[in-house]
Amino acid sequence: RHPLATFFHLFFRVSAIVTYLFCDWFSNSFVACFVTILLLLSFDFWSVKNVTGRLLVGLRWWNQIDEDGKSHWVFEAKRMPTIAASTEAEARIFWLGLIICPVIWTLFFFSTLFSLKLKWLALVIAGISLQTANLYGYIHCKLGGQKTISRVTSRLFGTADVPKRQSRRISEDGTEEHGKMCTR
Repeated sequence: RHPLATFFHLFFRVSAIVTYLFCDWFSNSFVACFVTILLLLSFDFWSVKNVTGRLLVGLRWWNQIDEDGKSHWVFEAKRMPTIAASTEAEARIFWLGLIICPVIWTLFFFSTLFSLKLKWLALVIAGISLQTANLYGYIHCKLGGQKTISRVTSRLFGTADVPKRQSRRISEDGTEEHGKMCTR
């Protein structure tokens, strides 16, 4: 069990949202609010990416640059032999926090845009970016990287064996034409 990791997984996220909502009540300084919220979002990004994801669900992701200067994204999932009830609850908290917060920041984006509070727009976009980057990374980890994602989508849409299948088309004169199906 990791109660401290679970606490900080939610603490920085919720603190950034609450500070965004009520910052005008406590401070008249836009810069102070902006910096405080951006620091909370940054602490959240770092703690989720480097600590809570590894402890609560056994997943981690990072960017690695090889000798040639090419960037490679690495998505890793640790095999957990048995999951206790407390660990399952922590995993559920992890995923709920990871999914709900980008949705909230997206709602903030539209409310900021429609209320024409454009000075807050950069902060909201930063919130969306940091939150969805972690969500994207952990979804890749959970699904096993790009290979598993392509397998899942191919099973979902039934295109796993598309290159092997032949299309059959009957022309107007009644003859059959066979050819490979075209995929993108």
